[in-house]
Amino acid sequence: MLARIVLLALLISSAPAQSLFEQVDGIVKSLSEITGWKVKRKVPSQMLAKDSFRKNMESRMKDKSSKQEIRAEEITLKMFGFVPPDFNLARETVDLVSEQAAAYYDYTKKRLFILDSTTGDLEQRLTLAHELAHALADQHHPLGKYLNKGSPDDDAETAREAVMEGQATFLGWAYLAQSENQDLNTVIQKLSKQNASDSSFPVFNKEPLYMRESLVFPYDSGLTFQYAMYKKHGRDSFDELFTHPPQSTQQIMHPEKYLQGDKPDDPKPPELDKSMRKKFKVLGEGSMGEFDHNVLFRTWLPEAESIEAASHWRGGNFRLYENKREKYPVLAYISAWDSPDAAEHVFELYQKVMQKRWKKMTVEHRSRDEIDGAGDSGHFRVWISGSQVESIEGLRSE
Repeated sequence: MLARIVLLALLISSAPAQSLFEQVDGIVKSLSEITGWKVKRKVPSQMLAKDSFRKNMESRMKDKSSKQEIRAEEITLKMFGFVPPDFNLARETVDLVSEQAAAYYDYTKKRLFILDSTTGDLEQRLTLAHELAHALADQHHPLGKYLNKGSPDDDAETAREAVMEGQATFLGWAYLAQSENQDLNTVIQKLSKQNASDSSFPVFNKEPLYMRESLVFPYDSGLTFQYAMYKKHGRDSFDELFTHPPQSTQQIMHPEKYLQGDKPDDPKPPELDKSMRKKFKVLGEGSMGEFDHNVLFRTWLPEAESIEAASHWRGGNFRLYENKREKYPVLAYISAWDSPDAAEHVFELYQKVMQKRWKKMTVEHRSRDEIDGAGDSGHFRVWISGSQVESIEGLRSE
């Protein structure tokens, strides 16, 4: 759905700089053997102070274009109810990434950076293998071009990020299993049962569910997806997922849908009344995938029901408007489902989400297929049209 700032590291540690850099060529060679990708050039590597990394992150957040995108993303997250009204997206993102980062491959500079705050050996090798897998993939399928094919607020971009991170995670463990003479299947199965929560990551643990899930989804679900593709197509899967990327997070969450070639719908968000359009500008827009609905419902509602309902997703989009004079936001949203019954269920769930995310909700009119009234952000109207659920939220009387 929303622009995901690429979170560039696993939760990891490292060893002294010299021994780290000495391992790079050997790891790249092993990854080449696993993937069949030839090494076209050496990967430059350097140590980076963690303080410098944080300052770089803060500087990127203050960039004019990034600042505008982050503001639109933050408002959208709040309008949907992913984060609380007082949430500061820029600050929380810097804190979260700074806590998690240990190493990263910069595909614009074609360089591997290792943070100086890391310790250890086995985990350090795993981190290096993960980031070097990015570097090797970049030599055959330029990562910048792959990631930035469409809108940054795109469910398909999240799916491509899951390919990139899931593949690197898979290759990191494949390298480790090979070097330690372990069975890869056993290693992957153990990983799928691990819990991401860890008391040593206090920033991560206090974040809203959406932030935590957005961080781990590309790695965890991406790993499961890559593993499914590897079992089906072997090492041909590494190229296949770059040349024919998945089109939705649903395909990542349900690999069989990727294999079947299921394509998501692309419904258009409802338009504001013609008499009002001149008073508003578009602040941002993007898609709402199965992943987004899954997390949105789980944020406020029982998990099992949320997961089941979200699995019927067929497509979704939003558009965020801003009043030119009063500067208040209005959210237009649409989602498509695989049946009218599924849409009716989501219609009911979405009303429950609104009730829970707002301090006060007043219903002025309710029928089987429509509800309107007022909430914390202003007037709302939610309705069903066949297998689609639509809404406009945040309008005010002028």
